[in-house]
Amino acid sequence: MELGTSYRSIWKVSIPIIIGSAAQNVVAMTDSVFLYYRSEDDFAAIGFVATFYIIVAAIGFGFSRGGQIMIAHCAGQGKPAAVGRSFYSTVYFELALALGVFLFMTYGAYWLFASLVDSDIIFYKSLEYLETRKWGVFASYLGVACIALYTGIARPVFIVVDTVILAITNIFLDHALIFGKYGFPEMGIAGAGLASTISEYVALGIFLVYMLVDRKNRVYKINRLPGWNRKIIREIIGLSVPIVTMSVVGLGSAFFFFGLVENFGERALAVTNIVRIAYLIFSIPAWGFSTGINTLVSYFVGRGERYNVKIVLWKTAYMCLGVTLMMGLPIILFPREVLYPILGDGRAYLIEAAYPVFWVLLGILVTFSFGSIFFNGLIGAGQTKKALIYQTSCAVLYMVLIFVVVRSGWGNLTLAWSVEIVYWVAMFGLSFRYFRRPRWRGRY
Repeated sequence: MELGTSYRSIWKVSIPIIIGSAAQNVVAMTDSVFLYYRSEDDFAAIGFVATFYIIVAAIGFGFSRGGQIMIAHCAGQGKPAAVGRSFYSTVYFELALALGVFLFMTYGAYWLFASLVDSDIIFYKSLEYLETRKWGVFASYLGVACIALYTGIARPVFIVVDTVILAITNIFLDHALIFGKYGFPEMGIAGAGLASTISEYVALGIFLVYMLVDRKNRVYKINRLPGWNRKIIREIIGLSVPIVTMSVVGLGSAFFFFGLVENFGERALAVTNIVRIAYLIFSIPAWGFSTGINTLVSYFVGRGERYNVKIVLWKTAYMCLGVTLMMGLPIILFPREVLYPILGDGRAYLIEAAYPVFWVLLGILVTFSFGSIFFNGLIGAGQTKKALIYQTSCAVLYMVLIFVVVRSGWGNLTLAWSVEIVYWVAMFGLSFRYFRRPRWRGRY
């Protein structure tokens, strides 16, 4: 594969990943929208437990990012056989990891939720959702390994198709299983979990069939099943552990945020979930461009062209900001016109209460666009330990500020959301400072 620093090249790599990386966001958003129409309690509970499951998914995705970086590095060096070995090593590890995470959700989630949630309604509904959702972890983790291959070799187009299939399947099954349509049982929030699980297995099955018939994969020897390669797996773990830790720290702080917001009451949690739905949509470009920048930076480092890294970072950040604002400004400027057709006016009071937070969301999106790109540039460059230090520091600052705002007598929901702007400004500042070093400035 040949990649460049032009906007066209960045767009070619990133746009399929943007759509493909939306998988978990689409699932979480679909579950939330349907449960919004069922009851306020279900809607509040899904905001909490879906955030937890996104952390679960992020663990698998984080380890796949280590595999993706290795695959992109091998592709940049022109070693197709090494690409195949890195892919299968990622698959083996992801399956073993899925088993461990499944056991934790089965035996440990009860105690974790009990320590974080005060409301009995939120607690038991969250467990009800997880009882059917946990079975999807195997499909999720194997799926991200497949995505790592196609993003690593810069051929992510089919990821778009597979994500569309996932979304359509999930929408149909959500409607059927939550409300008991088309002869299916009415399962409520448990139906949302089951619908998402089935959808992931359908999408995975189609992806595996595509991989088997894809002739371009033969150069990577994908059709041959190699043995367990401990050396490659150790390298993947070495790259991935900081990435996974970063994901857990970043999303864990969001989970911490939802747990604290419950102190404002179940109504505040429901309002926060409306904003979360918008955030899930608007963050899709940033996460997609961030995954793309992992491939681009790793590719140029593998080719010994470090001088191209800063160029591609700035161009990607500008593109990310432009696409994000195109998506976000309509709902921020005209929330009534955009949200009422989607959510209806049955709970208009929740939408009205969310208006002030939407303006804060605009600031979050701007800082998020630059902070996430430069931060993921660090990861693509193999500086995962440094990135972990940066994110941990920013997450600690974030959680301290959130705790002060929520527990204080003068804090409110809008101010609590504003703390995330501080988080992304700090992330960008630290990452930008690293890329100002001489090794990234010019040819050498």
